[in-house]
Amino acid sequence: MCPPRFFAVTYSINPWMNPDDPVDRDLALRQWAALKATYESLGHRVEVVQADPALPDMVFAANGALVSGGRAVAARFRHPERAAESGLYAAALRRQGIQVYEPEFVNEGEGDFLHAGPGILAGHGFRSDVRSHSEIQELLGLPVVSLRLVDPRFYHLDTALGVLDHDTIAYFPDAFSPGSREVLRRLFPDAIIADFADADVLGLNLVSDGRNVVLPAKATGLADQLEARGFRPVGVELAELLKAGGGPKCCTLELRS
Repeated sequence: MCPPRFFAVTYSINPWMNPDDPVDRDLALRQWAALKATYESLGHRVEVVQADPALPDMVFAANGALVSGGRAVAARFRHPERAAESGLYAAALRRQGIQVYEPEFVNEGEGDFLHAGPGILAGHGFRSDVRSHSEIQELLGLPVVSLRLVDPRFYHLDTALGVLDHDTIAYFPDAFSPGSREVLRRLFPDAIIADFADADVLGLNLVSDGRNVVLPAKATGLADQLEARGFRPVGVELAELLKAGGGPKCCTLELRS
């Protein structure tokens, strides 16, 4: 994770970002700290990467890389405003002893690549280049399933789909192309289907350890569905970071050994 010490909305690279809507940085820091404390209270260790004053979106650590089996593929950002984040996250991962590959094609880390079952679900349409899907498959040796996003509000896969455990996902169907919806139906027939009200507060931008599911507090309908399926929803408030289109998952890069 990376604290939002320099968080601001000074440019717009997704529909959530409005530079005319002021950000309360102190509140953002408090909300981020509460998210970090939530993870620690659930028994998880959090490594903190130092923020860079020139990179207001660096708080969204999920986009910095994709980590699997002690190896990582560094991000290559589509927008120049975020390009320098990649090297900082790659350096932090190398300090952890993780081997880092430098990619050829645009990919935005765990924003568009989520571990699910024996492989990886991969999004494209707005940020990551579809060619990065086969590149990551070759680098990590994991099967990659491509999914096309069609609604710009759900610009990354992790805004429209959350992985709950090895066999279970939750997703918002309208964020995906018809073919991708059919792929998800076939692969995950028992998935939790989120409605627009929960998707619209980035309720699917969640982090799950297989039992506890950390998600935006306003996603109450999704929380009820999770509880009914045996998960433990843990709501957190990240309203300030939502102003840049971010939620719990956006703030969290998972270091998978």
